[in-house]
Amino acid sequence: METAINVNVNVPINGSGESYFDGGLAQYIGWYILGGIVTFITLGICYPWAIVMLYRWRIEHTVIEGRRLRFDGTAVQLFGNWIKWWLLSIITLGIYSFWLSIKLEQWRVKHTHF
Repeated sequence: METAINVNVNVPINGSGESYFDGGLAQYIGWYILGGIVTFITLGICYPWAIVMLYRWRIEHTVIEGRRLRFDGTAVQLFGNWIKWWLLSIITLGIYSFWLSIKLEQWRVKHTHF
């Protein structure tokens, strides 16, 4: 009886195993201000959109071991979770809010890929 073993080795295409961030301060400030303006104008309803916009910018300007990260989360996905988390916080009289940053981080990592 033979056993087949598949081994996948992730080797950077450019041969460089460097990790770096290539975003600029002016871009970050611009996206941050745009997110704040949209959140203010919509009275907070589009806050998940602003979060996704900033996450996408940060993640897609990050390269780890020569491989650029990508982000596939959408504001609609986050909005559904945001409503659920907001309702749970109200029902538990704010106790659930201690888990919000962890839930948000779990959602962000779930949608981050090489």
